[in-house]
Amino acid sequence: MHFNHARFVYNIGLEQRKLNDKSHRERGTRVTAASQSRELTEARREFDWLRAGSTVVQQGALRDLDRAFANFFTGRAKFPRFRSRYTSNTFVVRDVSLKRLNRKWAVIFVPKAGWLKFRVTRSWTEISAATSARVSFQHGQWYVSLTTLPRARREGGTDVVGLDRGVAVSVMSSDGEMFTAPSLTEGEQERWLKLERQLAKHDKRSTRRDVTRAKLGKLRRALNNRRHDWVEKSTTRLAETYALAGIEDLNIAAMVKKPAPKPDGEGGFLPNGAASKSGLSKAIHASQWGKFVTRLGDKMEVVKVPAAFTSQCCNECGHICKENRESQADFRCKRCGHTANADVNAAKNIRRLAVCGGTLRERAKPSGDANLQTA
Repeated sequence: MHFNHARFVYNIGLEQRKLNDKSHRERGTRVTAASQSRELTEARREFDWLRAGSTVVQQGALRDLDRAFANFFTGRAKFPRFRSRYTSNTFVVRDVSLKRLNRKWAVIFVPKAGWLKFRVTRSWTEISAATSARVSFQHGQWYVSLTTLPRARREGGTDVVGLDRGVAVSVMSSDGEMFTAPSLTEGEQERWLKLERQLAKHDKRSTRRDVTRAKLGKLRRALNNRRHDWVEKSTTRLAETYALAGIEDLNIAAMVKKPAPKPDGEGGFLPNGAASKSGLSKAIHASQWGKFVTRLGDKMEVVKVPAAFTSQCCNECGHICKENRESQADFRCKRCGHTANADVNAAKNIRRLAVCGGTLRERAKPSGDANLQTA
């Protein structure tokens, strides 16, 4: 019930903002969470089925919507979209009440639902200080996410590391350590494709479609859990080993954006590289580039450096030339003959920029060819 009410209130609130935004701008006003909250109170008096739900959950959905618009206007997210019953089973509870049952289990009180049991995965000191909770149902599993005070950063090492993100190797450090995001096994990939083909053949309202969706969800949950575990363990390892990490400042949203269609003027379209771009976009998402940097920044200091020429510049002599990178894995400088793993060479360039600042071109010696000054 809470899932349906939260989704309904969120979607109706979004629809109201989209329809009334222009008229409110003309009057010099705007729809806010506060104004919609007052209207929700009136709607609860009028509709019994809405009043049967929890006002805490419904008001939380409006706050989610307001936060989504705030993220959109600040450039942190795209325009809010309507929530689907297949992918958006979640609601928020504020002023949570918690009880610890034993070392592994505790319960949380949800209005008009009672006490829900959950597994304790953090210290009770952190959990007991929670100010709100988000309950969600994903791929057949229930989750409770608690909002608590941020943890103090761990004391790491004293050195600086450069990190180069890629597709073949998700993250390569300047010390030569590889971090590769996990994926489905060959057998799981075959099963995934088989289930997707079955799903496409099922009627949209059939029971078999729901069963197939549940099987796909189980595979998706396994993959998501593996990637989450990899991100957490890899970033923790780096935070415990180094004091600062340098990483390329990449516009990931632009890199995975679909290419614009190219009309041929005769009712058709010209090739626009969408197929190859789709493969690259999937590989970038699978490598968890964005989540890796976000979690790394939560645990240690991260410096973003310009990405230009990091894969073409020789870390030894500073010569910049696209022919230096002979293949995805091999780097051979055309000037000094230095050879190295291409990703390690790029990571060392990133480390240098994180320590010294500037760009590779700016740090090049004023000679005929670009030659990087030593730091």
